[in-house]
Amino acid sequence: MLTTVVIASINHVLRSESWASRRLQSFTGKTFCIRTFPLINLKMLINTTGELQKVDDSMNADATLTLSPLILPGLLARELNAFAQIKTSGNPALVEELINIGQHIDLKGIVEHDLSNAIGDIPAHRIAHAGEHLVQWQTKNINRFSQTLIEYLTEENVFLIKPDTARRFAEEINCVQLNIEQLERRLNKLAQHNTFANE
Repeated sequence: MLTTVVIASINHVLRSESWASRRLQSFTGKTFCIRTFPLINLKMLINTTGELQKVDDSMNADATLTLSPLILPGLLARELNAFAQIKTSGNPALVEELINIGQHIDLKGIVEHDLSNAIGDIPAHRIAHAGEHLVQWQTKNINRFSQTLIEYLTEENVFLIKPDTARRFAEEINCVQLNIEQLERRLNKLAQHNTFANE
C-alpha cells in the first residue's frame, strides 16, 4: 500500500517535471532502492517512459540510496548538505542522476500548481509558502536537537568521547608505557649491578 502511494506520488512529480523523466529514460530497465530505516525499503524499476514501477523485493537493485529520517526535511527543502548525507552504493551513473534530479525538482512549485487548480492561485501560493516555512522550521529543529544530543553525549555523559580527548588519552597511555619500560630497564640495570657487587 505505502509502496503504491509513494510510487504514484513520484510519478506525478516526474510527469510535472518532464525533463526528469527524459533523463531517467537512459536508465530504462535499471532498478534502484530507497532505504529509510525503519520506515521505507522501496525497490523501483525505471520504465521506458522514464517513470517508476514496483518490482519484486527479491530483485537485486542496480543502485541503493540509504537516508536517515532526520535528513528528510532537508531533502524536501533541497539543502545540498542533506543530499551529501545520503549513503549510496551500486551503479555510480544512476546514483548521480537520481541525486541530481532530486536536487533540481521544485516540489513547492508542483504542489502550488496542483493546489491552484483546486483552490485558486493566491490561496495555493500562501499554503505552499507556509509549507516551505514549516519544512525549514522542522529542519532547523532537527539540526538543533541533533547538535544538543551530540553535546550531551560527549560533554555530560560517557557514552561518547570527543576525538581530541580520545587522541590525548591514547598519547598519555603511550607516554606511561614508555616511562614504565624505561623504569624496568633501570631496575634491571640496578639488579645486575647489585648482583655483581655481591659477588
